[in-house]
Amino acid sequence: MHGHLPPVVARLARTLPLAPLELVAQRLFANALNRRPSLFARLGPFAQATFAIDPVDCPFVFLITPAEGRLRVRETLGTAPHAARIAAPLVVLLGMLDGTYDGDALFFSRDLVIEGDTEAVLALRNAIEDAELDPATVLGLPAALCAPVNRIADLALDGARRMLDAPAPGGPRHAAPPR
Repeated sequence: MHGHLPPVVARLARTLPLAPLELVAQRLFANALNRRPSLFARLGPFAQATFAIDPVDCPFVFLITPAEGRLRVRETLGTAPHAARIAAPLVVLLGMLDGTYDGDALFFSRDLVIEGDTEAVLALRNAIEDAELDPATVLGLPAALCAPVNRIADLALDGARRMLDAPAPGGPRHAAPPR
């Protein structure tokens, strides 16, 4: 897998308490749901499922249950019930959210690991792609700030991807325009 955070950053992250991280992550998740209320409409029966999002270079795991609008953060997946686990370095997972990366390409290059119900994961991927999420949406910013914040976030994330030797972009955001 490419794109891992440096070990020193991962060690520092282990010292962070999970409760504040969960509060921030839940707020960002709620912002995305408020701005894109139909975000999980395409999930159908999988809306009730719990998805484990595992940034493999971080000392925590996100558990997301779409129908409940719930996001939890745990130290490890342990025995937490989940329909599927999606694992990749944090910068890769973020790139999947904003359309920088194509999940299929990441899976076949082994930069992304999927375990469990692949049909549920496919439904989740389609829902996220349709939502066209961007940093300003997730941050819940007013429309006037969206364009400049997205530009700055794109530059920062592109720099991080290069610095971490993450896979080259190739998702929906980077597709050739229709002719």
